[in-house]
Amino acid sequence: MNKKDYKIHIIGAGVSGLIAARVLENHGYHPVVIEATDRVGGRVKTDVIEGYQLDHGFQVLLTAYPAVQKYLDYDALDLQKILPGASIFKSSVQKIIGDPLRNLSLLFPTLLSGIGNFSDKLKILKLNQKLKKKTMDAIFSETEQTTIAYLENLGFSKAIITDFFKPFFSGIFLETKLETSSRMFEFVYKMFGEGHATIPKAGIEAISKQLLNNLKNTTFKYNTRVSALKDGEITLDDGTELESNYTIVSTEASGLVSNLKNQCTEWKSCTTLYFETETRVIDKKLIGLIPKSVSLINNIFYNSGLDSVTKPQNELLSVTVIDDQNLSNEALIEAVKTELKSYCGITTTDFIKLYSIPRALPKLRGLKYEMMPSETCLTNGIFLAGDTQLNASLNAAMISGERAALGVIESITTPI
Repeated sequence: MNKKDYKIHIIGAGVSGLIAARVLENHGYHPVVIEATDRVGGRVKTDVIEGYQLDHGFQVLLTAYPAVQKYLDYDALDLQKILPGASIFKSSVQKIIGDPLRNLSLLFPTLLSGIGNFSDKLKILKLNQKLKKKTMDAIFSETEQTTIAYLENLGFSKAIITDFFKPFFSGIFLETKLETSSRMFEFVYKMFGEGHATIPKAGIEAISKQLLNNLKNTTFKYNTRVSALKDGEITLDDGTELESNYTIVSTEASGLVSNLKNQCTEWKSCTTLYFETETRVIDKKLIGLIPKSVSLINNIFYNSGLDSVTKPQNELLSVTVIDDQNLSNEALIEAVKTELKSYCGITTTDFIKLYSIPRALPKLRGLKYEMMPSETCLTNGIFLAGDTQLNASLNAAMISGERAALGVIESITTPI
């Protein structure tokens, strides 16, 4: 059979599915992607409303991710850099902490911030050096513990854990107790230290669009839902049955494959609210943190502090809430406005849009960095991709998509 005659389907047009399609194309195959929504991207999407670019949740691209470097053209994305640090709102006072070795303007604010003691700052420098030298294999073979236990074991003071580490990494891990694996902490910390946190000039969906535009021989079926899946056959919601020699599932598979019914992935959620403001209370390109355990707000960021393709008239403020405390959307909006005024001194806010993201990050244990193509094989004809296979990151989504595609290719080219 000619390569282009193989019926290879990819379920889900998120980043993992798009990478799988590219790898298959690179090897001469013509895959078909089945996507439930009207466009590619999965969780990596951007809307333009009233001239503002609104990402589906506050998301950044870490430029040090190895797989991302392999598959994305950074220059074409025109990445806008966020400074390596944070602006912390404590007792209604704004204090800046950052990495002065990477940005000199953060030196004196960090030294004078009062966030953590001198010993904490030495420990941070020591941790930076340790993780620069540590390989991915070493990080992901370490015995797992919670991130909070890891930080305590390193001897960080309770103050800097409460004021910086907890709010900063809660916003990354989307959980407030830092129960996430220490492997993930070391990995993310290393990536922050070796590259930049950025947002494409056209918003986070520029990543998905670039991956899509690089595909030449892939067919897309949008607004199409899959109801069931077995070797050789895909059943759509409308009852249509598609013949499929090989199928890559890059979305939640437990509801589609009968022998995965009891293996549903747990997910962490968050809510992102966007507001229009007249001025910025954070002058630098920094994430704002609120280290108060009772607050709804975890972090804020002025997206308008970075260059964007659109040219809005006023400032755009994103607010991330990890635990909405079961408030209605209306009550949450008002409560967030109250906190912005109380904690940050932000008095003028016009609400634009709220994004409730129930499946923002998978809740995983036994985190891995890498996998063999054969490990993605569920049955003779079904392969699994997605960051749920490794760790909750864009890097993992890309690696798993690549490995699943290579798993299919190995099955085709290696006789049983």
